[in-house]
Amino acid sequence: MNGASREALASAREQFNALADNTSVDAAKLAEELAAVTALLDREVSLRRVLTDPAQAAEARAELAGRLLGGQVGGPTADLVSGMVRARWSRSRDLTDALEELAYSADLVAAQRAGQLDDVEDELFRFGRIVSSNSELRGALTDRNATVAAKTELLNALLGGRANPVTERIVIRLVVQPRGRSLEAGLDALSKLAASRRDRMVAVVTSAVPLSEGQRQRLGASLAQLYGRQVHLNLDVDPEVLGGVQVRIGDEVINGTIAERLDEAGRRMAG
Repeated sequence: MNGASREALASAREQFNALADNTSVDAAKLAEELAAVTALLDREVSLRRVLTDPAQAAEARAELAGRLLGGQVGGPTADLVSGMVRARWSRSRDLTDALEELAYSADLVAAQRAGQLDDVEDELFRFGRIVSSNSELRGALTDRNATVAAKTELLNALLGGRANPVTERIVIRLVVQPRGRSLEAGLDALSKLAASRRDRMVAVVTSAVPLSEGQRQRLGASLAQLYGRQVHLNLDVDPEVLGGVQVRIGDEVINGTIAERLDEAGRRMAG
C-alpha cells in the first residue's frame, strides 16, 4: 500500500487492537462479519469506490456505510468499518485488502484468547506443506470451475475434527475467497499475520530428521537472542539436506546443512 493507504491501515489496526483487547467483543463474530463486508465490497465495486471517493466528505462516507450495515452486523464491526471509510485510501481495493486482513486477525484473536494460537499457526504451516506437495489436492482447491460447495465439502473432509475450528474457518475462507492470490501466498501471509499477534518472527526450519524438543528450544533461544525478539519455529523435514538445519526468516537464510557445505566445497574446488 502507498502513502495514504498505509496511514489508513495503521489507524484501522489501532482501532482493531482496541476491540481485540476488549474481551466482551466476540472475536469470531467480528471475523465473520468483516469477511462478509470484504466479500460485499469485492462484488460491489461501484459501492467500494463511493466509500473511498476522496471527493465525498468523510462523514458522508461513514454515514452511507452505517446505513448499509445497520442491522446487518454488530456494533463493533459497524464502528470499525465506519472509521475505516472515514480514512483516505490511495486505491479503493486497499480498503477491502485491509478489511480482509482484519477479518483474519479477528479469527487469530479468537484462537489466542483460547490459548490455541500456536496450534493454529502450526496447522496453517502444515496444511501449506501438504498443498505444495500434492498437486492433485492443490488443483482441486484452486479449480475455478469447482463450486464453493464442492471445495468446502473437500476441506471439511480433510480438516473436520482434525484441525482447530479456527484453522478450518480460515482455510475455507482462503480457498473459497482467494481474491486473486495463490493459495500458497495466502497461507504464507496468514502464517506471518499469526506470528505478528505476539510480535514474533517466523522461521521455517528444515532438517534431515525431526528435531527433538531440546533442540527446538535451544534453536529458538539462539534465534531470539540473535534477532532480539521471539521467533516462532515452523518445522519441516527434508532428507535431502543430509544433516544440520536450514533456517529461513523472510528473505534471510541461515544454512548449516551438510548438503550446503558439500556444495560450497565443490564450488571452491571448481574455482
